[in-house]
Amino acid sequence: MRRFPKFELAYLLISNRMPLDSLYWVITHNCNDRCDHCYNSSRPKAVELTIPEARAVIEHFPPVEDAPLRIVLSGGEPLVNCKLLYFCLDALYDKYGEHTQYMLQTNGDLLTPEILDEILAHHVTRIDIASLDRFHKHKGARAELLKSMLEAKGMIFDNEGALISKTRLTKPTLTFSMWGANEDFWIGGNWARGRAVQTNVMLRRPLHNFCAIPSGARGFAGGKDDAMQEVAVQLYNLYPCCPGTRMPIADLRYEDLHAAIEAVIQHPMWQALNDGEPFKMGLYKGISEDYAKSRAQALGNICLWCDEFFEKHYEHFKPNFSAPHLNLHTFPSQQFVTLELPPSLHSSRDSSQS
Repeated sequence: MRRFPKFELAYLLISNRMPLDSLYWVITHNCNDRCDHCYNSSRPKAVELTIPEARAVIEHFPPVEDAPLRIVLSGGEPLVNCKLLYFCLDALYDKYGEHTQYMLQTNGDLLTPEILDEILAHHVTRIDIASLDRFHKHKGARAELLKSMLEAKGMIFDNEGALISKTRLTKPTLTFSMWGANEDFWIGGNWARGRAVQTNVMLRRPLHNFCAIPSGARGFAGGKDDAMQEVAVQLYNLYPCCPGTRMPIADLRYEDLHAAIEAVIQHPMWQALNDGEPFKMGLYKGISEDYAKSRAQALGNICLWCDEFFEKHYEHFKPNFSAPHLNLHTFPSQQFVTLELPPSLHSSRDSSQS
């Protein structure tokens, strides 16, 4: 595995000290819907894990002594392929047993009392219905039906748990939550990813720092007392955040999760992401925060500045052409060339690098 120069010893000691607080695993991009805001371009018959791939990924998750406190399975829509979902849940339980809480995110469209019984029999103790917004086909119309169905199985409505934090990890009792991609949702708007870019419903607030809030990269390598250590996996690609960086950290079909994080966190760019400071990604190359902010403003979103930094400045950048990665990154890299800045801002960057 590639090793970076040892920039800061403190960061070398972060990884593998404590179990992950959260492992967010998208097992499929296959979905019964095709929502305008979908960050990973989920749709019917889209890419999903094979059983052998799922088995390999789980083998490269942390060992049982470092079992994640929670594992969230999501999509796409996991209930489109219950065989894959149940295999993943059973294999995870075989590895971690009761050391981990198993959670499911679903749009709820395919949920029936019979399928709910099967889900609960496969060790899930929390279900999040993530479709109460204007983008999903039912627009929340099935909320009361789903709420009654879940409560009939003894599940407790716990909407505070929609936002899991370092100080509020859910307990392994039967709970559920209901939410959606609304403006008051904790991420504050749609990520500049997937279909949200194509349909122009991504958040255009350039200085809104997705990186520093839940689902962002802050704390992905640990070492933050006030932030969860959470990583995201799109099928087999490992990322420091749910939106997904312009290149994955690792392919977990072949690489160990902990080892991959330990390798990248030696680099100052990944350290800036772990700090939740994407405008500082380029300081080690003389690229100022002011220049980074000006680029985010030109591109319309802080995640697109992060993308641009990877493609134009990160010395270890390698394009990734895997299907799950391309579903996230539909935004063409040519855009980074066409959205050029006025000469005054170019010279501002040049002076910061001199």
